[in-house]
Amino acid sequence: MVLRGKVWKFGDSISTDLITPGRYYHLRSNLPELAKHAMEDADPTFSSKVKKGDFIVAGKDFGLGSSREHAPIVIKLSGVGAVIAHSFARIFYRNAINVGLPVVSCNTDQIDEGDTLEVDLERGILYNITKDVKIKYQPLPSLMKTILEAGGLVPYVKKHGDLKLV
Repeated sequence: MVLRGKVWKFGDSISTDLITPGRYYHLRSNLPELAKHAMEDADPTFSSKVKKGDFIVAGKDFGLGSSREHAPIVIKLSGVGAVIAHSFARIFYRNAINVGLPVVSCNTDQIDEGDTLEVDLERGILYNITKDVKIKYQPLPSLMKTILEAGGLVPYVKKHGDLKLV
């Protein structure tokens, strides 16, 4: 799986409240509408400008706060191809994999807003095309990659019947 897109850069400690603002709680049963407000409190223009396949890139502790499973869902629905951060909140990280949103944990210091990236999820290589810089990272375990390839945990279980933990 090789992904390519433009960067939307955010800082450290992007909480689930910044990803899906609480004032839109009433939209949680209408996820496409909620997705129109993704990242609104961090960047009011994000949802109107993000393109399919673009990347959210951030610093430390992306997705901290309450365990809103809506957060990775609305990011995915907004068209984001993957979230790349220095580190993730544990629950956000697993929720992202479970909904089929790729997450990459690596040093993001050499990535800036507007850069174009190519991310090889299989080999664990992020290539910043704009800066001609390669960043290696620990690829996801094979089971997580298989869940992503299936489109998330529910499609994986429908296809395979169970998690094959070996």
